[in-house]
Amino acid sequence: MTFERYPELDTLLLANPGAVRDYKPEWGWDRYMVGGKMFAALLTTADDCAPEYQNHPMLTVKVAPEEGNFLQRQYPDILPGYYMNKQHWISVRLDGAVPQEEVMRLCKSGYALIFAKLTKKMQKEIFGE
Repeated sequence: MTFERYPELDTLLLANPGAVRDYKPEWGWDRYMVGGKMFAALLTTADDCAPEYQNHPMLTVKVAPEEGNFLQRQYPDILPGYYMNKQHWISVRLDGAVPQEEVMRLCKSGYALIFAKLTKKMQKEIFGE
């Protein structure tokens, strides 16, 4: 499981209210979800995928489309989402040169995007209201 290699990211992702982690064995992904919807995943890509993704530990995270495009221009180690909708997800090569502060910000931002789309009722339940 990838999260064991990146315990600080696992801790950060699970610190969000209502966040849970599960493991998708068919994909080899540790998925992070809130309200049943994924906001991030930690994974290691296979050796039979596109070369830019091959054999890298990755954080795949939800982003606003304009932010994803901007980040991909800023950092060569931020790519369109691996096996995800390339407009709404990005993948960050964790063994690359993206600053840790940016990775942490993306984790929080991905959660916030998904949380905002949950029903008000579900949001209240997550906060115990």
